[in-house]
Amino acid sequence: MAPTDDGPVSAIRKALELLRVVSKAGPEGLRLKDIGEAAGCGQSTAHRLLKDLVAEGFVEQIPEGKRYRPSLEFFVLAAQAGETDGLRKLTSPVLLRLSARLGDTVFLLVRTGFDAVCLDRVEGPFPIRSFTGDIGGKVPLGLGQGSLALLAHLPEPEQEAVIRFNMPRLLDRGFMDEASLRQEIVRAREQGWVNLNSGLIPGMAGVGVPVFDARGRAVAALSVGTLADRLKDSRLPSVVKIMKAEADELSQQINPFDATLRHPWRSLAHARPPKAE
Repeated sequence: MAPTDDGPVSAIRKALELLRVVSKAGPEGLRLKDIGEAAGCGQSTAHRLLKDLVAEGFVEQIPEGKRYRPSLEFFVLAAQAGETDGLRKLTSPVLLRLSARLGDTVFLLVRTGFDAVCLDRVEGPFPIRSFTGDIGGKVPLGLGQGSLALLAHLPEPEQEAVIRFNMPRLLDRGFMDEASLRQEIVRAREQGWVNLNSGLIPGMAGVGVPVFDARGRAVAALSVGTLADRLKDSRLPSVVKIMKAEADELSQQINPFDATLRHPWRSLAHARPPKAE
């Protein structure tokens, strides 16, 4: 029996069309009115179907401005049929290239809740100490160059929540106060990279750059850890240029359906730290 306009199949088609429209939204989302018009249905119908999509985890509503955008649960669902090691495989040659070109240890960091976790690492010839340590090590978001690069590029509501939660943890480690952290976040967003020498690990320095997905969300960070003597002002611009070029290229290849972005620990289950040749 052919479905009527009000039948279940028609409703599913309308919901899928709404999902297609919302999937084109950036981090700022789309208004209900614009979604309805683009999908060819009234606001009341669009609102009812969007409520169902939100309830099922495919779409999320942004409180500020009452806009809608795809939920990460949507991408995770699509990723469940795929591999859970996609990001590490994608970035492995990037880390190897960076370590070879810079002669230093390079890290791949991703966010997990209020922390940044080291998803992969290629060691350089110089012995260094880092906040995350080996693969699987984690630090509060904001501590370390790569971690701060991630925090600086989070949407403002998420960023505020992280700062409120992590500030006591950062202070316990002897990190800067909140005013200084916010100043560094602004600096990181403006220049697109982080080179903050907090002095918490004497003799060490580094650079962190964000990696974005197709939606413009910072989903990972590349960072280099090295001896402070190897990252003086004369060498810093070259290091930043090389790292940003790799990060920009990587951003174009990020798979938004990669489960690693949501569940990094699955990728770490059998991880082994790679060694530079």
